[in-house]
Amino acid sequence: MNQKTRNYLPYVLLLAIIFLVGVWYVKWNPYYHKAFLAAAKHSIGDSIVSGKAAAPPAPSWTAAWNYTITYFKAVWQAIILGLLLGSLVQVLLPRDWIYKIFGGTNVKSTVLAGVAGIPSMMCTCCSAPVVVGLRQRKASIGSALAYWLGNPVLNPATIIFMGFVLSWKLALFRIVVGIIMVFGIGYFANHFVNDKETMEHFITEDLTGEAQGNLFRQWIKALLPLIRDTLPAYFIVVVLLGAIRAWLFPAIGTEWADSVLAVIGLAIAGTLFIIPTAGEVPIVQSLMAFGLGIGPGVALLMTLPAVSLPSLIMVKRVFPKKVLLFVTGAVMFIGIISGVVAMLIF
Repeated sequence: MNQKTRNYLPYVLLLAIIFLVGVWYVKWNPYYHKAFLAAAKHSIGDSIVSGKAAAPPAPSWTAAWNYTITYFKAVWQAIILGLLLGSLVQVLLPRDWIYKIFGGTNVKSTVLAGVAGIPSMMCTCCSAPVVVGLRQRKASIGSALAYWLGNPVLNPATIIFMGFVLSWKLALFRIVVGIIMVFGIGYFANHFVNDKETMEHFITEDLTGEAQGNLFRQWIKALLPLIRDTLPAYFIVVVLLGAIRAWLFPAIGTEWADSVLAVIGLAIAGTLFIIPTAGEVPIVQSLMAFGLGIGPGVALLMTLPAVSLPSLIMVKRVFPKKVLLFVTGAVMFIGIISGVVAMLIF
């Protein structure tokens, strides 16, 4: 072990402790107990989109505010944890460490990053600050995307909830398609940019170089831009989506309940809409109870957790626009294909 590694080892251990304590408190422990609820009641709660009703309330400021309150009650702890980890990654981890592990554009870096995202089990909005931190530490575009998508799409708790609430066949389907989505999008996204475009989206200032001098000052220096660049737009778009959710998720009659048109429409809506972690499970359970077919339901199961309009806005300063457009289109496309395949095999 060289001297530089020895110097940074206490800071890496500090980050590991904060990660383990934070994720246990916010994710692992609550989800452990929620799994027993899912097994016993075959439900993890009402749909955040429509509650117990067949369709969401009509667009209004009341609908917007009610959704915003409900959403942030579910995610506020994870948002704080994401901001904490995203800022500490920039301060406590040496840039060359991140670059060595996640800086490549090959399959290995993409897979390692995707797998690294699974234990934290966050939604894409809550993990967005960590993605920003990784990009600033020179993680490649593909690796950062794989980490980002791996958090919600391959979330083991959500998959267990799906098994108990919906079916284990759908849970297995989610795993297979999720692997394709996470690692496929991550790998191919690397080929949408050249080296110059990639470097333009790195922050060149190395905060770790001063971390040993004044850790608190450097942490604040990393945290404040994250808050400024993510939270205001995040809040505004959540309010707007909450207001118009009736337009995104209209009541679908029986003649359209398992149609390709419904698959396409809900795949688009699922890609844009924002939900808390595992929120897709009660949403799909509720809609299918009111007659939604398996194809559109599967399209939602794949697209709702993957990305959302707010999460795309939150990471826009560290990815080229064409990469974000590719990710959005790829999620929609995979959602449509998975819905059509589900109509054929289930």
